[in-house]
Amino acid sequence: MQRNGLNNALWIVQWLLTALFLFTGGFKLVLPAMELQKQSTLSVPFLRFIGVAEVFGGLGLIVPGLLRIRVWLTPLAAAALVIIMIGATVTTLESGSIGEAVLPMVTGVLLAWIVYARMRLVPLRGRN
Repeated sequence: MQRNGLNNALWIVQWLLTALFLFTGGFKLVLPAMELQKQSTLSVPFLRFIGVAEVFGGLGLIVPGLLRIRVWLTPLAAAALVIIMIGATVTTLESGSIGEAVLPMVTGVLLAWIVYARMRLVPLRGRN
């Protein structure tokens, strides 16, 4: 019963983080280059790359489990997004915005929890 509750909590967090990354990644992909430059010191091509990584990473949090195919991709996607969130936290801290660094830091912690829980506690079951 406790494993079922943890599995449900993981799915809820995975869906919420997927929505977050589809939004933020999609935002980086559709926003005009001039607007992206105003919001960040990073180059536009790099921000577009991060946007693609966020969209695919977000999808990787839920699609393998839903389709029950290559379920090992879910913790891998979460781990890749942890790296992006470390970068986002450091970049935000370098700009002097300690309060704004809390969101990427908490997001990274939640992603690390998904990596651990999906690998050790409640692995997804698949056909592979």
